[in-house]
Amino acid sequence: MFTKILIANRGEIAVRIIRACKKLSINSVAVYSEADANSLAVELADEAVLLGAAPAAQSYLDMEKIIAAARETGAEAVHPGFGFLSENAAFAKRLEEEGIAFIGPNTKAIEIMGDKIASKKFADKAGVNTVPGHMGLIEDPDTAVKIAKDVGFPVMIKASAGGGGKGMRIAWDEDEAREGFTSARNEAKTAFGDERIFIERFVTEPRHIEIQVLGDKHGNCIHLNERECSIQRRNQKVIEEAPSPFLDEKTRAAMGAQAIALAAAVNYDSAGTVEFIVDKDRNFFFLEMNTRLQVEHPVSEMITGVDLVEQMICVAAGEKLSLKQKDIGIEGWALETRIYAEDPYRNFLPSIGRLNRFSPPRQSDAVRLDTGVRAGDEVSIFYDPMLAKLITHGRDRKAAVHAMQAALDQFDIAGVQSNIPFLSAVIAQDRFQSGKINTAYIAEEFPDGFHGITPDDEARRLLCAAAVYMRLILRARASQISGRMIPPKPMPQDWVVMLDRQAYPVKIRLHDGGAEIMLDSSWHDLQSPWNPTQHVFEGILDGTPFALTLENETEGVLLRYRGSQVQAIVSLPRIAELHALLPEKQSADTGQHILSPMPGRVVLIEVKPGQEIKAGEPVLVVEAMKMENIIRAERDGVIDTIHVAAGDNVAADEELVSFA
Repeated sequence: MFTKILIANRGEIAVRIIRACKKLSINSVAVYSEADANSLAVELADEAVLLGAAPAAQSYLDMEKIIAAARETGAEAVHPGFGFLSENAAFAKRLEEEGIAFIGPNTKAIEIMGDKIASKKFADKAGVNTVPGHMGLIEDPDTAVKIAKDVGFPVMIKASAGGGGKGMRIAWDEDEAREGFTSARNEAKTAFGDERIFIERFVTEPRHIEIQVLGDKHGNCIHLNERECSIQRRNQKVIEEAPSPFLDEKTRAAMGAQAIALAAAVNYDSAGTVEFIVDKDRNFFFLEMNTRLQVEHPVSEMITGVDLVEQMICVAAGEKLSLKQKDIGIEGWALETRIYAEDPYRNFLPSIGRLNRFSPPRQSDAVRLDTGVRAGDEVSIFYDPMLAKLITHGRDRKAAVHAMQAALDQFDIAGVQSNIPFLSAVIAQDRFQSGKINTAYIAEEFPDGFHGITPDDEARRLLCAAAVYMRLILRARASQISGRMIPPKPMPQDWVVMLDRQAYPVKIRLHDGGAEIMLDSSWHDLQSPWNPTQHVFEGILDGTPFALTLENETEGVLLRYRGSQVQAIVSLPRIAELHALLPEKQSADTGQHILSPMPGRVVLIEVKPGQEIKAGEPVLVVEAMKMENIIRAERDGVIDTIHVAAGDNVAADEELVSFA
């Protein structure tokens, strides 16, 4: 077994690997960029080595610097995590030349399976079901359009070296094929240094279901069942679960057999994933093989009890798998949600800044958190926006879903925006809870984007009860402050809670540990340990536990609960009457300008001064957190001044273009 391992990655996966090393009593070495100097991974590792500047090309993608760090620290092996150099065969070969073990598969497997074009050809020869498409390289947009027409719309335009949803676009017509090819190629070049693109048929109503495989260097290979990864946005997985609510035993066995056959054909000797597209009739087609650890590996660990990172390390050290296929069962159900630093109310634009608060739910046998950040950390523009992975486990899918709802309710993040409201909204939907999902789920359920959820009657009662209780706790606390000029008065019982200016009369009587509250002409019992220092309100209303998060505002408090976000103002009845007479604040008119919705780098400018442009047409492309974002005109007009140039770094709300 190794005595020291270098982790060639950052963030939550680096922390995850460090913890596996500690479990095996192996010393760990973290590498870091200047932007990550104070990261959690650096803090937890036994040693840490600075690689270089923040851009990945100067740090985490510089294989020579990583190899030098391994030599300097005496690390016997390197674990690449996922992303960056994890599927780079040249990196694995360089490590081999240096006598350093690569904790991943052999280079042949990486070369064949890491290239989506080569892997499809190989899978087809191995008898694995494949999706129809054009496997040759495509040189320009016009050729892409011609091929897309031959394959038949809709098509998926994909980077050959892609992964993590990057370098992927769906095109439904010729214009989208032309635009998608250019965007996917640019994104692929930035993310992977490889701009090769191919096109395949896009299967409608598809499910994305993958099989986790595990092989060793002695010819043994098993699978650890499947993961359902169909809830995606921009081809990026958002919610995953294991097992799939769609597969039956027959399909699971068939997919597992094909996954093992494919892995065996390349002598696969590590943890890897064979991804399939499954149609509504349970026909399945090979999509790709990821020759690395997957972001969503925790759900497989939760239902099988197998530590995949530990297994990867043992296999790389030459040990035989201690597990047989008969040892792998399915224990309960697991869900994973990816917590991203992005604003779901602004089309999921990346959000950067300092994490003023990062307070996850309490961990237990049912709740697991994988993260690489903590309160006070800085979220930058240079890397993927994922802050954490929240994983829940239950005896069945219903229990796992319920645990996820409760855990998301308790997750408090401030300083940057997060996608937690959106995740909560999806998890609460009847369609999701029924398991009737596919890769178009988000587009179908939120065709106009996410604008929050209107609280139903039950949620409204919880919000009103929490708001009025907090108001009285604050009032009671203020009355007890020594030296106050005004003596305390008896606590009024009649109040009005305004949720986004909608008034709800309530009565409240405080008692030890809670209150009796009249809502909708009925009395309700609230128990809560809340105190004014807390940004998570936990309580029990009429015997049902709940939690919500809150943010103090200049007036009132902002409450977030299961996808809803409301301003709550609690006042005496007469003040509420006067408040209702106040005019609503009007939004500023920004129609003459296009502002950058996020910090980032201008990649491409699509317009020129004097050019007429229609609403919806692309104006610029801004790259942030490894993703390209097309900035489109919100109205018809004529371009007056372009204030930036390609390559410029821009701040959020910086003026990019003005109209005449």
